[in-house]
Amino acid sequence: MNAICLVFDQLHAGYVGAYGNSWIETPSFDRLASQAFLFDRALIDSPELSRLYRSYWQGWHALCPAAPESRPALAAMLGRAGVATVLLTDEPQVARHPLAAEFDELIEIDPPWQPHGAAAVEQTHFGRCFAQIIDWLESARGPFLLWCHLGGLGTAWDAPLKFRAAYCEEGDPPPPETADVYDRMLPADYDPDELLGIVQSYSGQVTLLDTCLGAFLDYFYGLPISSETLLTVTSARGFPLGEHGRVGPCDGSLFGETVHVPWLMQFPDAAGAAVRSQALVEPADLWASLLDWWGIGNVPRSPTAESVLRLVRQQSGIKGDSPIFVDHGFAAVPAKIGTVPRDRLGVAGSRGQRAIRTPAWYLRGRLDPELYAKPDDRWEINNVATRCQEVVECLQDALTQYELTLPDGRISDLPPLSNVLLNGLE
Repeated sequence: MNAICLVFDQLHAGYVGAYGNSWIETPSFDRLASQAFLFDRALIDSPELSRLYRSYWQGWHALCPAAPESRPALAAMLGRAGVATVLLTDEPQVARHPLAAEFDELIEIDPPWQPHGAAAVEQTHFGRCFAQIIDWLESARGPFLLWCHLGGLGTAWDAPLKFRAAYCEEGDPPPPETADVYDRMLPADYDPDELLGIVQSYSGQVTLLDTCLGAFLDYFYGLPISSETLLTVTSARGFPLGEHGRVGPCDGSLFGETVHVPWLMQFPDAAGAAVRSQALVEPADLWASLLDWWGIGNVPRSPTAESVLRLVRQQSGIKGDSPIFVDHGFAAVPAKIGTVPRDRLGVAGSRGQRAIRTPAWYLRGRLDPELYAKPDDRWEINNVATRCQEVVECLQDALTQYELTLPDGRISDLPPLSNVLLNGLE
């Protein structure tokens, strides 16, 4: 068995058709979603790459203190099991991450350099990155893990200008031609036309990514190894586009446009195809799932991580032991609330920022908390903190318990949340 993980940094979930967008063309993502198991409520545990990748590669939550020195990395554990591990990235923070040294091979792509939109897809940074992925796969021999982290949505918007122009309507000013990525707080008197141009530019870059993904999928599906390879597509973090007065990562505020990310898993033989899960999932779950995929034993204890393979099997209606989902004894704890394997997720940001998500609520901040009803308020438009003070206090207590439990225990050891925190107000 093999696995390919494609991590598209700063991909806004709200700009993908499978996650509800109806005006940006993402046929390749939609095609993948029709053949994959889709997590509708995937949240990162931190927008800081150093801490996020500790979750991805060690199963160690971002709210935890530093991991013990003896804790092995994902690549090292797979290497001992005979799985070749390759890291391909254009992001220096990922390439220089202490855990990246455990990969057998590092393919580092130079950062984008183009100041303006490219003339053709092949000349774009995404085009060059996907060409390198395909080049590596041409001689790949399993079992292998190919982990690709691509930052082209947050480093250079170099899609051909026609891609962003496709989102201009009659009467709109022409979109900007620069490949620069915007990153700033919006002033109270910002120009709506300027924000429109930024959104059109980002949308064009998403279309470019979708085009490259489509070419990759066409190639991948033609390979013999595709019948024994798990394909995961996700994002390391989203990209604010004016929703809360921010464009780009700015101050790292923990709003949904940053912490809510796409996550799709395509299994061989189309197991779990077109199934959409409402389970709360996080980056450490991918660590657990990859270990489960290869049946790795003697797994170190993780404060939060749960393999999603049993959840996929359960929600897909797969009976018994499918050849793809052999029960190795390392899988998610039994669901406590319907098919949801956990009732809360914690998020850590810079400068002490904290947030907690339950099936019914999202609380952001402690000193000046903001509360949003979920899942209806998908992108946190209506702050109801002043009207639901008791809910705020209960969630603040739950967040404190969550953070105190992490260093020495598992989140599953915490008492269950109240019905109001799980299901909302009647």
